[in-house]
Amino acid sequence: MLEAGMKAPEFTLPDKDGNPVSLSDFAGKKVVLYFYPRDNTPGCTRQACAFAGAYEAFREIDAVVIGVSKDSVASHQKFAEKHGLPFILLSDPELTAIQAYGVWQEKKLYGKVSMGVVRTTFVIDESGVIEKVMSKVKPDTNAPEVLAYLKQE
Repeated sequence: MLEAGMKAPEFTLPDKDGNPVSLSDFAGKKVVLYFYPRDNTPGCTRQACAFAGAYEAFREIDAVVIGVSKDSVASHQKFAEKHGLPFILLSDPELTAIQAYGVWQEKKLYGKVSMGVVRTTFVIDESGVIEKVMSKVKPDTNAPEVLAYLKQE
């Protein structure tokens, strides 16, 4: 897993409309990069809706919110439309960024072990350096915690 102070790995992934988006596109801005397991699951939906609800507050402090999962572009498009998500969703089916950021890990659910995305949020500063890593975040509190951190509350 990456740590604060490390250079954030560069990536280029398609957004919900199939357009390529790179981390370097946001140089000079704070980036909230959050990785989540799957579109339209209860926890991931609550997390995305919490970021959507706080979206204006993130814009006011010039922070960009980007959600990444291994779901397809089409899945992201339906997810964003269904829940009115105003921020960027990136599709990473090849696990390029997911593995670069070290969030593809062994998970245990009801005694069953499998590999999957561990819900993790990275705050990346204006020069592309990881400022804060929040691992195993809770879907309902992640967005307000990130916002409070950025506002230094």
